[in-house]
Amino acid sequence: MADVHDKKTRSYNMSRIRGKNTKPEEIVRSFLFSNGFRYRKNDKRYPGTPDIVLPKYKTMIFVNGCFWHKHEGCKYFVWPQSNAEFWKEKIESNVERDKRNYGLLTANGWRVLVIWECELKQKYRDETLNRLKDTLLA
Repeated sequence: MADVHDKKTRSYNMSRIRGKNTKPEEIVRSFLFSNGFRYRKNDKRYPGTPDIVLPKYKTMIFVNGCFWHKHEGCKYFVWPQSNAEFWKEKIESNVERDKRNYGLLTANGWRVLVIWECELKQKYRDETLNRLKDTLLA
């Protein structure tokens, strides 16, 4: 299947994708702050530059996009048809890097939590955020 956009439109769309301060991250941060949790954002001192660091709870939170981090079994992760080799290599390297970073953090005594973009869709948001709160307070 060919791309539904011309090259210029696709290039523009891809340029608008942010690496930090994304809508899903903002949802999680807003929830945490309103529930009294204090955190650091995108702390470069740690492997993988975690999206949210909660030192008091010795917890790192990564808010992952389903496409970019290959959320297995998710309807939002579909292998691209065009330029397939490039995307396979790109996404698989993201997954390997994530595993390596999570392992390093865990080995240093941090609890690593991953929240997927799809878990923050309106239908699942409250359940996901309440589960996060329960996990942190456990």
